[in-house]
Amino acid sequence: MPAAPTERPSSGRVAMVLAWCAAFAHPFVLLSALRAGPYRSTELRLFLSAVAVGLVLPLVRRSPLAALGLLLAGLFAASTTRPEGMLLYLPVLAADAVVGRLAALRPLRVLLPTALGTLAVQIAAATYTTSGQDVFVSTIVALALALLTAGLLGRSVRERRSHAAELRARTAAEAVTAERLRIARELHDVIAHSIGVIAIQAGVGRRVIDTQPAEARNALATIETTSRETLAGLRRTLGALRASAKDTDGQGPGATPAPRDPAPGLADLDRLVASTADAGVRVEVRQLGDPGRSLPPEVDLAAYRIVQESLTNVVRHASTPACRVTVDRSEDTLLVEITDDGPARPSGPPAGAGYGIVGMRERAALLGGRFSAGPRPGGGFHVTAALPLPTDAGLPTDAARRLPTDAARRLPTGRPEGTPTP
Repeated sequence: MPAAPTERPSSGRVAMVLAWCAAFAHPFVLLSALRAGPYRSTELRLFLSAVAVGLVLPLVRRSPLAALGLLLAGLFAASTTRPEGMLLYLPVLAADAVVGRLAALRPLRVLLPTALGTLAVQIAAATYTTSGQDVFVSTIVALALALLTAGLLGRSVRERRSHAAELRARTAAEAVTAERLRIARELHDVIAHSIGVIAIQAGVGRRVIDTQPAEARNALATIETTSRETLAGLRRTLGALRASAKDTDGQGPGATPAPRDPAPGLADLDRLVASTADAGVRVEVRQLGDPGRSLPPEVDLAAYRIVQESLTNVVRHASTPACRVTVDRSEDTLLVEITDDGPARPSGPPAGAGYGIVGMRERAALLGGRFSAGPRPGGGFHVTAALPLPTDAGLPTDAARRLPTDAARRLPTGRPEGTPTP
């Protein structure tokens, strides 16, 4: 395994040296090919000319300008032997094809002088293979038209590639913006839910502050906990969402209305696993660290969405009956890993996966986390997201243990202190 990285550069250098050696041999092989065999053995000379042109092809991908120069050198050298005109058709067409490749790869400031130089060499070669002014003029016109056609085809390919790249960039930007808007709508729901809890507990405290001071203190503690969690989420998320788009409410034309239900989280993994099993994929869930540790709402939501999208990709693209989900809660990081053992796949997103991986990466980036997704060496796909857990989000996990005994009493709502009310 350690030798693989050193073998690839050396093999690439060997291939480059061989390509240059073969291309340098082209003019001599072409000149010899036109002189080979009996005088009327046209078929043999055509075959050897094709072999000579083939020697330049490996260099065309690496250095098309050098390959074109060697083709033109061989063409002019071969024309000085005054062969039959048909024997030079293949070298001329090969030179035109290289000019077309240059038109697809290089700007006009490189293409125009190259094309003019190529036409000049071809015209010079034609002076040795044509006789009569009419034939010479028609040959020049044919050479110019062929070269112009190759150049126009190359420019057309270049423009299509440029347009396709612009479309991909624009589509990716729109996907990122749409994902940020969806995150903003979901965050809106979380905030609205938290504000509802605060309003209810504030009303409870106002009604019982004179008759039941202990219950009023419990309501105030719930308000404090909920407001701390909400403010911590706002500090981490709104700064990134503010720059994503102006319409953060999602109320523009054609916008999807925000859902009214509370946002899902890792507590809903069992339901997600059951739905995935119904689709034919068995999911093994491993909980590491402290499974009972509370998470900030936006982190819990992002982790759930990453698992959800990953399982969706497994069902659609992995062609495997099982996968594994690992959730590791450490002191400062929530680590989520999704792994399947499907067949080997190329690098990048699965074919037809849409922009799911773009959305997962965006969710992790908005929270200041890390995200990676790619094929495994032995086959299958692996998704990893590490989301930071801020220490200022809500009360510490052991705060409930230090509450006074009267904090365990139930509120008039019928729920223990600190439990959000739907």
